[in-house]
Amino acid sequence: MKLNLCWLYAISKYGYPPSIEDTFRVIEEAANLGFHYMEMEGVRERNMKEVYQHRKAIKDACESRGVKIMNFCPILPELVSLDEAERRKGFELYKMGLEIATFLGAELVQIDSFTPPLKFHGNQPYKESIDYGLDLKVEIDPDFDWDEQWAVLVETFTEAAELAKEAGLKLCVEPRVGEMISNTDSALRLLDHVQSENLGIVLDTGHQHAQKEVLPLSVEKLKDKIFYLHVADNDGKVNEHRALGEGSVDWEGVFQALKKHGFDGYVGIDVGKVPDLDGAILKSKVYLENLCNRLGIELEV
Repeated sequence: MKLNLCWLYAISKYGYPPSIEDTFRVIEEAANLGFHYMEMEGVRERNMKEVYQHRKAIKDACESRGVKIMNFCPILPELVSLDEAERRKGFELYKMGLEIATFLGAELVQIDSFTPPLKFHGNQPYKESIDYGLDLKVEIDPDFDWDEQWAVLVETFTEAAELAKEAGLKLCVEPRVGEMISNTDSALRLLDHVQSENLGIVLDTGHQHAQKEVLPLSVEKLKDKIFYLHVADNDGKVNEHRALGEGSVDWEGVFQALKKHGFDGYVGIDVGKVPDLDGAILKSKVYLENLCNRLGIELEV
């Protein structure tokens, strides 16, 4: 397994999305925290184009500090729109994201399933910021048809997986609280319908623990379709992303299950929105090193 820093670190320190100037700061800070691998995002059209414009400078900054971008995430809600023209626009930006990912030397590209087109009264997940424990009140449009939306999801992920494969990348999706793919079994259903060896799952312990998943069982269900792991702790009630050891996640059970299925991919520390963020990241890093050493798991840091 290889340890990396997740982009939630950047979002927590600098907002959503971070500016290009702050992106360079994050690369520096990741290196100072001892990471050799990290994620990066391109959020919607404006930020995606900014990242694309500065891709060479970003690559140079990473190489100068010995940091590799291992996963690039095009955050493009248009990809799952019920409007065909919007989806085509989303795919043009997605192709730009694939170009960024390959230029930076990433191995993975990650997209989300996003929230369905419901009318939210008050809070809406992940719209302008990343917040946890939201109370959601929604209204279903009488014309909304879940079967139509599901067909779009399947079509989108099928096309996105094939395009990623052509670019030499693996595609993954992260089930998250409040999104259309939100838990282990909805992820399995998507995999069954897409039927692509190039599509896998980001297992996020923070989100799935708050979904009341039995996390070792999630690993058992997903097996080799876990392409990537996000690790964060919480109390199982709110999808907070705390330091490891500060919640009730069964870490030994999770990593024993991963070891059983031969997982040797990236393990991203996905801690954020906490006091003393750098301290929480370093605490989680030490926790993981000790855990893996105890279980006889090789962890590259």
